[in-house]
Amino acid sequence: MEENKRIIPKRIAQTVINSLKGGVVPRIGLPYIAVGRKSEIEALLHDVEIISEGGASFRFIVGRYGSGKSFLIQTIRNYVMDKGFIVADADLSPERRLQGTHGQGLATYRELIGNLSTKTKPEGGALTLVLDRWINTVQSETMQESGLSPDDPALAAAVDRKIYAVTSAVSELVHGFEFARLLSLYYRAYSEGNDETKMKVVRWFRAEYATKREAKEELGVNIIITDDDWYDYLKLFALFFRLAGYAGMMIMIDELVNIYKIPNSITRQYNYEKMLTMYNDTLQGKARYLGIIMGATPQAVDDRRRGVYSYEALRSRLAEGKFSKEGARDLLAPVIRLEPLTAEEMLVLCEKLADMHAGLYGYERKIGVDELSAFIKLEYGRIGADQNITPREVIRDFIELMDLMYQNPKMNMAELLQSDDFTYTKSEAVSDETGEDFAEFTI
Repeated sequence: MEENKRIIPKRIAQTVINSLKGGVVPRIGLPYIAVGRKSEIEALLHDVEIISEGGASFRFIVGRYGSGKSFLIQTIRNYVMDKGFIVADADLSPERRLQGTHGQGLATYRELIGNLSTKTKPEGGALTLVLDRWINTVQSETMQESGLSPDDPALAAAVDRKIYAVTSAVSELVHGFEFARLLSLYYRAYSEGNDETKMKVVRWFRAEYATKREAKEELGVNIIITDDDWYDYLKLFALFFRLAGYAGMMIMIDELVNIYKIPNSITRQYNYEKMLTMYNDTLQGKARYLGIIMGATPQAVDDRRRGVYSYEALRSRLAEGKFSKEGARDLLAPVIRLEPLTAEEMLVLCEKLADMHAGLYGYERKIGVDELSAFIKLEYGRIGADQNITPREVIRDFIELMDLMYQNPKMNMAELLQSDDFTYTKSEAVSDETGEDFAEFTI
């Protein structure tokens, strides 16, 4: 245990502590603070196996703000990258939707492609790296299989055949012919050292060409990615990535509440129709090596007037059966509803954070299990905590306490917890646009 405390790099500890204090999920260091969610993670990892064998999956992760929804998504993101997947993630917003009259769907596609991540490039922007790696791998495999030297003219022809085999497999899908042609263009430009053409192809893959005419003039292809068909290209990428040596592709789209918030009912329905297309594709075998995870609040899913369930075709497919209930959820169903973390799990998490905080700032941890238990007991003993408290709020309170104690060595947790300054106030039905009530915690 002591050894584990010492080996957490300070850069990672700093990122984790600062992110959690700011109320956001860190993109690195999650294994150091992961607690609970074992059943949910196991269910999602079962999907990963199916995807890597040529299948597809679609899951909704549903939880209140601060309940650990984004944390779970990030945990799966890190896991699948370690397993050789390419991950693309995006948060929806008023400017990014699944469908829109002003290119909002295309904006989501651009965000996903811009955030393409691999184990060796987890911060995103991996498209060029993946394309170059693919060509390098094909060349290396061809030399090993044929025994040809790099300067042998026959090597180029052998590589061409391998490249053609990949592009032919891709060309059989919808829009696959143009996609394959652009892959071939990229390969030619790579072989000739033509960086300008390489960048033009990458621009096309990123949907940065505004008109077909511009794409035709620069690349000789009379088609561009549009707001209506961007999802088809993600399916093409998933197959290509597999052929390029990766295990598959995982797409993660969070903040589905931004579709719920769309004021125009027809626009909302178009977005849910696109969602239905994606869902049906994964279940009917029209997508391969592709996983899709979407994060949403309960209101954004359940509301029959504006939520996902307002679209009957989705509600009939996604609604829970008669036997699922709190404490006994079917985690193999398309919708995974997050149960609150228990007080015991939060105690373990706070202990991990106390160790990390002490290691980051170089002091001997003073907070014992009894003091941690008192803190958790106080947090969970507040009026309405069973309905309103979330991990995010508890964590932010706890990190603030640790910061105060570090900066004021004469303070101790017992004094802080017993002081009149440590108070809990419940707002007067503070609601956001989703209609959910929130509790405010102040120190």
